Formats: sequence, structure tokens, C-alpha cells
Amino acid sequence: MKNQIAMTACIAELQALRYTPAGLPALDLKLEHESQQQEAGVQRQVKLVIKAVAFGALAERLARQALGSNWNFQGFLASPRNGKGVVFHIQDIQQD
Repeated sequence: MKNQIAMTACIAELQALRYTPAGLPALDLKLEHESQQQEAGVQRQVKLVIKAVAFGALAERLARQALGSNWNFQGFLASPRNGKGVVFHIQDIQQD
């Protein structure tokens, strides 16, 4: 099975860079996406806000980016530790 997500979104919120118990940099953020999508032959306006997390050098790089900047994100979805909702784990970014 595959769990791969790719989307263009803007950085809506950045938390302070933190470190895991193992010393790995980690960054919690929120992403906003808005687009037109085709569904059942009809154009649909899509808007979403999703919680995301990045680790390592990618977390450090994202922590330096401007709020509202647009990026192409790639990663996977997972449940957070509390098991409520979904978190997008970012594995790669490219400037939009």
C-alpha cells in the first residue's frame, strides 16, 4: 500500500523549532491549500488547513521560510500521538 501525498500549499503557521528527545530538529506547522478540482464532472472549490510536521534539516529549512509563502510539499499522512485527526509528515519541499 502507498501513502504518498503531494500538494501545493502556503505556510499558514509556524511553531518554534524544537528538538526530539534524540536531538533531532522538529517543526510543527499548519498549511493552507485552495484550488479548483474536478469531481464527478463538476468543478469544485477546495479549501483546507492541515497540521504538518517536518524533521531534521528540512525542519530547519522550513523554520526560516516566510508565512504565506507557497511550496510544493511531498510526504505522507499519519495519526498524531493522541490519535485524533491527521498530520501531514513533510519529506520534501520545492519552491512553488
